This record gives sequence, C-alpha cells and structure tokens, in this order.
Amino acid sequence: MSTAATRLPTADRQAEIVTAALALAREASPALITTADIAADVGVTQGALFKHFPTKDAIWLAAMGWVREQLLSTLERAVARAGSPLDALAGMFKAHVGFVASHPGVPRFIFHELQRPADSPIKQEVRKLLQGYRKMLRKQLDAAVAIGEVSREVDLDAAATLFVGVVQGLVMQSMLSGNPAAIKSQADAVFAIYRRGLQEAP
Repeated sequence: MSTAATRLPTADRQAEIVTAALALAREASPALITTADIAADVGVTQGALFKHFPTKDAIWLAAMGWVREQLLSTLERAVARAGSPLDALAGMFKAHVGFVASHPGVPRFIFHELQRPADSPIKQEVRKLLQGYRKMLRKQLDAAVAIGEVSREVDLDAAATLFVGVVQGLVMQSMLSGNPAAIKSQADAVFAIYRRGLQEAP
C-alpha cells in the first residue's frame, strides 16, 4: 500500500488503482467495492482517486484493459517458449491457469460484468480478449494439423471453444472451492485429456 504523501506519475498511480481494485475483487463482489475501498487500499483520498479516474466504471474498464493486455502477453510468451504447436497449446493452458491463480479477483470481476444484461465498454473489452485468444488458439491448432500433431478430422473451431471452456470450468470450480491455487494442481491432467482428444479424433 502506498501512502497518501507518495507522489507517483499518473500512469503508475492508475496502474496501482487498477491492481487494488482487482485485488479487492478476490474477496468481494465488484458491485460492493466502493471507490472509498479502493482509495483506502491504495492509500490515497477519494479526491485523489477521482483525479485519475472520473468514475468507478472507468476504473473497472481500465482493469479489463489491463487483464486483456496482460493475459494475451502471458499467452504469447508461453507460445514463444514452445517447441511445437501442441506444446504451445499446453503452454497457453498452463499460462492461463497460472494467471488466474495469481490474480483470483479477475474471474470474479469478469463473471460479474457478464451477468449484467446491458452491453458495456467492459463487455466490449472482454470480447476483444476472447477474439485475440481464439485467434492465437486457431493459429496453433492450424499449425498442429499441418505437421500431423492434431488429426485432420478435428473441428478446429470446436477445439478452440472447448479449450476456452475447459479453462473456464476449472476457474469456476476453483472459485466455488474457495481455493484459487488448486486450479494449478489439475491443469496437467485436464490438458492431457484435451490433448488426447485432438490426436485421437475419428
């Protein structure tokens, strides 16, 4: 936590505010988190907080932008380290699971936003994240088919959907258990089943 007397560049303070909001979302519904809560966690006054973000929604929108950039960058690094397309998919799976385990407030925040009936700039950011994610998945799936790592009989759009769905299922179960770190212990076994399905499709 920063002290109110600490003066940070605007971008750094904004990043600190976003990080605080997501950390608070680990324990509380985003709807119940106030700007006073966020300001107190950062160590600034509400007035100082509003110098950086005009509304609470603006904070959450910046938070979703941060999630999109950080998660996609994390996945890209995992792909860069992989020796083959299928290994890249495994790396993406573990990287996503690791990201959630390190930032357990993120899925609570996203699920909360998706439950709201109206469209919003935050939902648009979520869609951008999913579009970028699926594009990365299809690139690796296409490459895996091209070199024979994945059966040509596999429906690749369905495979990409299943990949995301499996991660989301693990995330939901970790949230229900109250132990976000537990997701990492199941990641390898769950991906092994997914991987076998890609290779053994009729």
